[in-house]
Amino acid sequence: MNATTEFPLFVSAGDILTDLVRAGDSQWLSHPGGAGWNVARAVARLGLPTACAGSLGTDNFSDDLWNASIAAGLDMRFMQRVERPPLLAIVHQTHPPAYFFMGENGADLAFDPSKLPEGWMNQVRWAHFGCISLVRQPLGDTLAKLAADLRERGVKISFDPNYRNLMAHGYEPTLRKMAALADLIKVSDEDLQLLFKTNEADALAQLRAMNPTATVLVTRGSEKATLIDGDQVIEAAPPRVEVADTVGAGDASIGGLLFSLMTASQRTWGEHLAFALAAGAAACRHTGAHSPSLDEVVALLEG
Repeated sequence: MNATTEFPLFVSAGDILTDLVRAGDSQWLSHPGGAGWNVARAVARLGLPTACAGSLGTDNFSDDLWNASIAAGLDMRFMQRVERPPLLAIVHQTHPPAYFFMGENGADLAFDPSKLPEGWMNQVRWAHFGCISLVRQPLGDTLAKLAADLRERGVKISFDPNYRNLMAHGYEPTLRKMAALADLIKVSDEDLQLLFKTNEADALAQLRAMNPTATVLVTRGSEKATLIDGDQVIEAAPPRVEVADTVGAGDASIGGLLFSLMTASQRTWGEHLAFALAAGAAACRHTGAHSPSLDEVVALLEG
């Protein structure tokens, strides 16, 4: 790295895990994954110096994640290794998705921000947080404190609650804390319904009340998305594509939005939204959590 890119401009400090997906009666397929990791890969693939900050074990699943992170071009100084079990998402049914997590005393819980490279906070421009990393203690408190420290230094904070069943009880204090810190909040229509147990309009009003100054992006799959910035409300539909699957599409869209904000500040919110939706749509053209290239996204925007 040269002097101007000694540290990443973007850091995602969220879930890094292995999806163990049932492929038959006694067959399982393992896939490196996690929402936070997918967002980091999305931004890195689009072309910005990026890190995924977290902790892995020393097992075969963690080796796969480590190697896939190197292949994605992530800054490996932000990934720690400890002698603890891996975090696994056991996806025992895919239609509809049914899953549970295994990771008692897991490696992810040992993440220690004090061991990150000295001086990195001076260069990072955006940091992203979300999903189950915020409900797995003591990691959740560690990440909330890190987000607060970064914001105090002027770093912009992105937050995607990314609802999972671990958030069914006791998540509201964390949701309030992270929403209050965030400059940008991304939610899906499904997230809103599951987090607030009410209709989308009421749920969105409750979320916005937690931080009226935050920009909010609401995605709705192939339907129109909404971006709200103060009194400005922008709606746009994602480009139509042949869908292989929708795994990681939300992570690609928030990654696309963050990339657009960091590299093209002259764009309007409408243009930023269009880029985000094109990134999400491009991810849907491939199976698994595909991280689209800049060329793939631009091709959809121009199409």
